[in-house]
Order: sequence, then structure tokens, then C-alpha cells
Amino acid sequence: MEVIVVDDGSTDGSADELPGLPLRYVWKENGGISSARNLGISLATGDLIAFLDVDDLWKKDKLSTQMRVMREQSSLISYTDEIWMRNGKWFNQGHRHRKYSGLIYQHCLPLCIISPSSAVISRQIFDDVGKFDESMPVCEDYDMWLRIACRYPVLFVDKQLIIKQGGHADQLSRHFEAIDRFRIRSLVKMVSQGALTPDQRALTLKELRRKCAIYAQGARKRGRLEEAAEYATLPSTLDLSCGTTQQP
Repeated sequence: MEVIVVDDGSTDGSADELPGLPLRYVWKENGGISSARNLGISLATGDLIAFLDVDDLWKKDKLSTQMRVMREQSSLISYTDEIWMRNGKWFNQGHRHRKYSGLIYQHCLPLCIISPSSAVISRQIFDDVGKFDESMPVCEDYDMWLRIACRYPVLFVDKQLIIKQGGHADQLSRHFEAIDRFRIRSLVKMVSQGALTPDQRALTLKELRRKCAIYAQGARKRGRLEEAAEYATLPSTLDLSCGTTQQP
């Protein structure tokens, strides 16, 4: 087992805390969370890869539990349930964050239900679907899980094995307005790349139409009429380009 710490150009003296620990430390120019994860994937020598984001915590038995269950069920990817904290207080997840096991592509379309820090993934999967999209400043995990879930069954380990800590001022999602536009970008990619089954494609277009309608409505309320028109017509443009006549 190896531990790789990727320092994405931090200036807070983090590296000073690491000497003497059994790990590999790598500093890089700041490029965002996807570039940091991708560098870690490239440097890793093991067959299984796990992530631990800076604001999350693993419970002590997380990896051993997941690896045991993955061996028993011959799974190439697993994720776990999680405990959520916001501003130092525990709170419950909503129903929309419910977790699923198996062929879960349709459940990944509305929002990201897999926390990167909960996942253990075979390198074989990254060789197949590629690494994280470095052009996406947020929702890069949503994009990755769509690419994986449309091809592979995903094993859910029904134990709360990570703690997610939110609400702090430097949380990445706070720096971007209307982040659903990045999810829309991912859905457009999924439809355009031709990797989906007919049923998956129909589900993806349905979710794309829903998200575009909501986004267009918000843009109209804010007086961004040109942007609203662009998003309102986007799904039908994709449908026509793919040889269908479905309307949003």
C-alpha cells in the first residue's frame, strides 16, 4: 500500500508537516482538483486507487472493508455511505442523495451521489474511461461517475466510512455560480460521444432537457435572455444532430 500526497501549489506550509511520514509527497503548480487527482493516478503503482480530498476524513477500517467486499464480489469499483458535517454540526442527507448498487447510471444523472473520497477504483477503469476532465473546475466527479456508471456496475458498501465536512469559506463549489451548467456540459458530452446504450441515451436526454429548462428559467429571471435562449434550445439541437426529432 502506498500513500501519495499531491500538493496543488499550496502556500500554507502544508509540506512542513509531512517529513518523516511514510508517504510520497509531490508538489505541482496549481491546476485544480482534477489535475491533482490525475497526477496521483499517474504516479500510483497499485491496481486499486482511492482518493482522500482535503476536507474529508476516512474512518479507520474504510479501505480494509471495501477491499474485502470488492474481492468477495469481484467488483472493480466501490463506494460507501458517508457522514455529513456542516459548520461543525452533524446533519442528515436528503432522499435525493440515496445510494444505489449495481447498474446505477440513471441514479447518477440528477446529481453526484458518489463522493470521490468514498471510492475505491481499479486502474483498469481509468484505462478504459480516461482520467478526470481538467477543463471542469467543479462537477468533475459528476462527469467521471457518468463515464464509469454507463459502462460498469458500481458496488455500494452500505457503511458510513467517511466524514464529509462542508460549509467552510474556501469550499470549491462556493466559488462558482449556477454549477448545474457544468453538469449540463457533462450530459452534452455523454450524448455526443456515442458510448451510451439507447436506454441510457434516452435517460440522459431527459435529464438534459430538465436541467436546461431550469437553467434557462433562472437566466431569464436574471435578464440574461440570450443565455436563456441558448440553454432552452440546446437539447433539441442535440436531438436533431443525432438523428432524432425529440423536443425539449
